[in-house]
Amino acid sequence: MKIIWTFTLLMIPGVVSSIRVRGYSGGGVNITCRYNRKYTDNAKYFCRGQWKTTCSDLIRTDMKNENKWVDSGRFSLFDDTRAALFTVTFRDLSEQDSGMYWCGADISWGKESYTEVNLKVVTGEQISAVTGYSAGNIIINYKYEMLEENSLIEICEAGRYQCFTRIKTDRAAEWTHVGRFSVHDDRSARLLRVFIRELNENNSGEYKIIVKVSEDYSFFSEFKLDVKKADCCEKSISLSAAAGGSVNISCRYPQSHSADVKFVCRRSGSDLCAEETSVKESRRWSAEGQMQLYDDREQQLLTGIISHVTQQHSAEYWCGVQSDQGHKSFITRVLIGVTDVSETSSPSSSSSSAESPLQRMCVRN
Repeated sequence: MKIIWTFTLLMIPGVVSSIRVRGYSGGGVNITCRYNRKYTDNAKYFCRGQWKTTCSDLIRTDMKNENKWVDSGRFSLFDDTRAALFTVTFRDLSEQDSGMYWCGADISWGKESYTEVNLKVVTGEQISAVTGYSAGNIIINYKYEMLEENSLIEICEAGRYQCFTRIKTDRAAEWTHVGRFSVHDDRSARLLRVFIRELNENNSGEYKIIVKVSEDYSFFSEFKLDVKKADCCEKSISLSAAAGGSVNISCRYPQSHSADVKFVCRRSGSDLCAEETSVKESRRWSAEGQMQLYDDREQQLLTGIISHVTQQHSAEYWCGVQSDQGHKSFITRVLIGVTDVSETSSPSSSSSSAESPLQRMCVRN
């Protein structure tokens, strides 16, 4: 009888008999359940249990709820009667949510139209909150366990029930750009990077990273973006130096980031952080290549020195802070121009013979 029943389900157009769904702890999933069009007026349900006959309802609609959202705890349901399908959103997942679920149209007579849902929730690193600064940029890192080969990734700004798409891509190992948003999916590192430029306070709000695995389901992670004014810090600095000399960079940062990692990035084309030097400790120099950094946490001041500069050092740089989750907030833009002729008289330039912050610090100490 079970074999006949499964065969009957498969013969109904648009009905899926069984789907496997993967989600991540702390995140959520969107599950699509299809039904026969003759049941558009019937109630729809999503329940949990090893067997359909004994499962307990988690959310249910009635005939008055068609084409509108219904909420129940961590669950939301929207019945699209025009498409003969409904969507169940399951939020705040934990490993304990793994198990067997069922969804379908409630029929008091005849054979019911339902879908078996096998949900597996795995441990994942979720994004909680991200802080950015007006006129700056942010890079958000999202680590995942696995993506299907043709997964569609979407970044959207979340409303009450709708999510307004800002950018989406199905490309791996390359940047995709739409307006002020960029996204890069590094599947070898299992790392998705979301880049938002030219922030303003109106960008504050709830966002979702949605990964559409198939027509049957997607999983998502939600995070809150808080864009603040950085009254302490300059938004942009222009510096110049003679070839062979040195450039001294000074960037302030908000006191709330005193304990965070500080960095200076050099932009190369669409990659805002092609070359990076960072410092993790207070009042200790950190060097990489021709760049040296010093973080004075008491003064909330990041100092950088680029020595023996050449024309190749003429570029756009950014000073910023990095959270413990690896998200980067770019606060101050630094434009550096290197000339062939020494301009020691210029107040914004320095040369290799000028006293650097490092030399002054050695004398002071």
